[in-house]
Amino acid sequence: MIVVSGFQKDIPYQRCCRCIADSTIPGITFDKNGECSLCKFHDRLCEIYPENEESLRILQKKLDGIKAAGKNKKYDCIVGISGGRDSIYLLYLTVKEWGLRPLAVHFNDGFDNPVAGENMLNACRKLGVELRTITSDFRECKDLKIVDLKASTPLLNNGTDVGLGAALYGVAYKENIKTIFYGQSFRTEGIRPISWAYFDGDLLRSQHKRFGQYPLKKWSPEAPGYHLGIREMFFYSILHRIKTIAPFYYYPYVRKDAEQIISKELDWVYPGAHYYDDLYWSLITMVHRKKFNIDFRKIAYSALIRSEQMDRTTALDLVKEKYVMEDDKVISLCIKRLGISLEELNEYLALPPKNFWDYPNSYRIMRLFKIPIKLACSLGLFTKVVYEKYFNLPYK
Repeated sequence: MIVVSGFQKDIPYQRCCRCIADSTIPGITFDKNGECSLCKFHDRLCEIYPENEESLRILQKKLDGIKAAGKNKKYDCIVGISGGRDSIYLLYLTVKEWGLRPLAVHFNDGFDNPVAGENMLNACRKLGVELRTITSDFRECKDLKIVDLKASTPLLNNGTDVGLGAALYGVAYKENIKTIFYGQSFRTEGIRPISWAYFDGDLLRSQHKRFGQYPLKKWSPEAPGYHLGIREMFFYSILHRIKTIAPFYYYPYVRKDAEQIISKELDWVYPGAHYYDDLYWSLITMVHRKKFNIDFRKIAYSALIRSEQMDRTTALDLVKEKYVMEDDKVISLCIKRLGISLEELNEYLALPPKNFWDYPNSYRIMRLFKIPIKLACSLGLFTKVVYEKYFNLPYK
């Protein structure tokens, strides 16, 4: 018996011969040679976004278009930043390599890592970039994090994810900026199963309606708050043609090289772990391990192995140890900020596990709009990975 996302499964245990992904990942399959479906999906994405001169030409064409559209405007684009390696390096490239005039936007949910905060201030000061921080109403944020715990799914950061996306679109609309850059790369982070990384503002609303105690502020185009469902996405992406781009899909991104550059040029300091720009991930990591038997390192390290940025032996050794991000002192701080007791947290941990499809959401509606979404991706309103994730991902 294996625990998969909190559920007991009567399946044999197997680990991929190429990466370190294993049977604890929902929906994973293995071919006759022992290679997993995550590796095959990675190879498919590499065919869509190859690391070659053509990809760089495509990126340059996009950059030229952004510059032309930004002529006589204050900003060319938005770069979402958190203070972590990926977003700070993206900001550096945007200014120093690509010559754009970005507006840096950060979403603060009340759990920012102070180290990451200093990284953002240093980077923006040295690059001459304006930093705009959208600070959530902590009463809403706290309530939504407790909602996520009560909902009992692996999506323990859904509120902040939706709030971040909404903040970026809201600022873009307010400033009439048509392009949002974000620092994600399937080559260094991988693509998580949908049940571990489903993004849906409508799901958040339905869970809040059932479990929430504090009312959410109403949506407005410039201040969307925690509202970013299908209607809001249609408003921003289709009606106002605000597009999102992940430049690292086209640009050769090596994490060690990026760290050296931003440490030297921008006084960047490693926050301690990937995603640790937000301290709440310490609590999430603990809940994932204890309740769901989830370890995101298996996804991220596997991506780095495929990209030849980490060797498999090192990755296997690392996942044997408890993740450094799971810090007891930080977890205690998070519990205190949530305004709950350790006993209440343990009650949430004891709730039966669920998945996002146990609550009203927009996934089925999205599946009905397969062709329009594919068209939107081909027009550059979303990355092609969005289509691949929701319609071709071979694991759930």
